[in-house]
Amino acid sequence: MSASQGPIQVESIAMPVAAEALRHTRPFAETAFADALPGVDSVERVKAPAGTLLVEPGDAWLFYWIVLEGEIHAERPESDQTWTLVGSARAGDGFGEVPLLTGKPCSTFRIVTAQDSLMVRLTAGEFWTLMACCPPVRKTVLTDMSQRLQAHQVEALHREKLVSLGTMAAGLMHELHNPGGAAKRAAAQMRENLLRLQQLSLRTSAQARTPEQIECMRRLLERTLESCREPVMSTIQQSDAEEAMIDWLTAAGVENAYTIAPALVKAGLTREELACARDAFPDGSFSDALNWLEALIANVSLVCMVEESVGRISDLVMAVKKFAYDDRSRGREVDVHDSLQSTLTILGHKLRVKNLTVEKRFEAVPATIVVRGASLSQIWTNLIDNAADASPQGGKIEIATWSEPGALAVGIEDHGAGIPADVLPRIFEPFFTTKPHGFGTGLGLEIVKRIVTQNFGGSIDVKSEPGRTQFIVRLPVKETPVSGS
Repeated sequence: MSASQGPIQVESIAMPVAAEALRHTRPFAETAFADALPGVDSVERVKAPAGTLLVEPGDAWLFYWIVLEGEIHAERPESDQTWTLVGSARAGDGFGEVPLLTGKPCSTFRIVTAQDSLMVRLTAGEFWTLMACCPPVRKTVLTDMSQRLQAHQVEALHREKLVSLGTMAAGLMHELHNPGGAAKRAAAQMRENLLRLQQLSLRTSAQARTPEQIECMRRLLERTLESCREPVMSTIQQSDAEEAMIDWLTAAGVENAYTIAPALVKAGLTREELACARDAFPDGSFSDALNWLEALIANVSLVCMVEESVGRISDLVMAVKKFAYDDRSRGREVDVHDSLQSTLTILGHKLRVKNLTVEKRFEAVPATIVVRGASLSQIWTNLIDNAADASPQGGKIEIATWSEPGALAVGIEDHGAGIPADVLPRIFEPFFTTKPHGFGTGLGLEIVKRIVTQNFGGSIDVKSEPGRTQFIVRLPVKETPVSGS
């Protein structure tokens, strides 16, 4: 309804004149007007057409109203500039007692006439006189107040549940975005790799294979396909291993040494394991054999990425199910270093697009903690994803772990612009984001803090200055009571 300040007619009338009309309303139905209204000599009679705005949100609440004719609506303002009907009063009803009895000085609703209406209103002083001197009025008013408060509590509880559901749904969509995108990209890359693998297979299949060659490739294939788990290495260890592999491949005359060396190291293959292929294949065919092996390794890695991403999606859905049913399952041990490495794999495409370097210093011993569900990876996904967003093109992200008394600490640091001092206290608030509209839900850090503190009994701190922001997560190394995943 569109409310307007219509032509209100207000007149003061003596109580004996108003008595006959009031006697037919609920508050005064049992009142003997001859001797039960001391101190109230007159009241105001108000006539207002439909659509008249009687009270606006924020107005001082001055009156108790009794509706003689028509209908009155109370409406709550919403954030989207709309109004929600929260209550109504019809002929014979009284309204306005709640703010007077609870001491609220201002209205939180707007009061508007839904029909042409005739009302009587009493000032706050006259209302309290009635409450003190007229038990029947007092009884009806207190009953009305109780019913309205109960209705308000039920509605507030319903709204709270809807907000919680909306928060969970938004959080779930936020969490599903990264593994879903990673699986889609992996499937697209796999299609390209399969074509390259087929071309290499056709090129090498024309040559007969010796038993030594077949046996060597069989062992390498089994080694490649045995697990999706990548060897956990620090940045320096990985760089040294790749450089050594490049030198070895180059010396052996292998084409694309700089391209295939990282894949071979990532698969956990060593120069000693590849020596059988170097000995069994002549120079030219050795290069083709390793390029074929690298193409296969790339596909296996992509399959693992799809498996990891789909598993993450499944774990997230299961986490919601466990949340709904208050799961009491026992915890399980998880290697934090493996969890961090898996998250880096899922976010690998985003890191490559911005040409970001990830420096890892994994020094925590032991690196295992007890967890439930998939919530641990949610922490790293949000923090690393935010670090990638904050980093400049070609920047660096540092991920470090270390041991503290009773805790395992993980630091994730970017070298972006930093978080302004006036924003820093609010970064863990739900729906607060500094990202442009459409690029952030404002839920990531709220989810992280809730998981760290409630699920693990840990803590999260942030330090920020221009050019450096570091989040430090501390997780207990021994099992603590958790609230569910």
